[in-house]
Amino acid sequence: MLRWLPEDVSPYGAGIDALFYLIYYITAAAFFLVTFLMIVFLIRYRHQEGRRAIYTHGNTTLEIVWTIIPALVFIGLGIASKAKWDALKVNIPETDTIIQVTAKQFNWEVLYPGPDGKFDTADDKRVENEIHVPAGKPIRVILKSRDVIHSFFLPNLRFKQDAVPGREILAWFQANKPGKYEIPCAELCGFGHSGMRGWLYVMSPDDYAHWVAQQWPQSGTQVGSVQNTTTATGVLH
Repeated sequence: MLRWLPEDVSPYGAGIDALFYLIYYITAAAFFLVTFLMIVFLIRYRHQEGRRAIYTHGNTTLEIVWTIIPALVFIGLGIASKAKWDALKVNIPETDTIIQVTAKQFNWEVLYPGPDGKFDTADDKRVENEIHVPAGKPIRVILKSRDVIHSFFLPNLRFKQDAVPGREILAWFQANKPGKYEIPCAELCGFGHSGMRGWLYVMSPDDYAHWVAQQWPQSGTQVGSVQNTTTATGVLH
């Protein structure tokens, strides 16, 4: 199996990679088959003196076969991916850590709710292009956009979600390995698109607690701990 994807540090990435490689191999097999047949036909039906061209209206059986086979492949891929889609997009795990990420031309605006667990209060902390999270814990993200469509992309976590103007989109990710990981924008969003980049800092629980203490020195409450739960619709109750 090819190993050119970025290192996976998420608990769900292996399943996504397996689907990717399955599609990759099916596509590669189709490419080599079509290329081989083209070469065979070029040789077999090349110009020869004295041979007249033959006109045909096609082969109905053959056309049905090459229509049904791709259809079955697509249906199979859809069935195989449904469980993974539900786990990543529908069944968002419970967690007490939530952040808000607002995309704008051309950076990421990150909002932490602070020790009171509520957004838009005095203890909120707003930074740009930096996200600090503890390792091994689900993180809920409320995605917004101030202007155009952006795409919040974490290649090492196999996470990608569009941020759409006028909408709040709830998503989640989890990183199991401490480190620094890139957050590019994966949707063309203007002339500064290529420079729209942030960083995800995944920290050990002790290092994360130390970072929290530095940001909110007067409180021992974990940053992002919400007093109210967040539903899958992105509405706080």
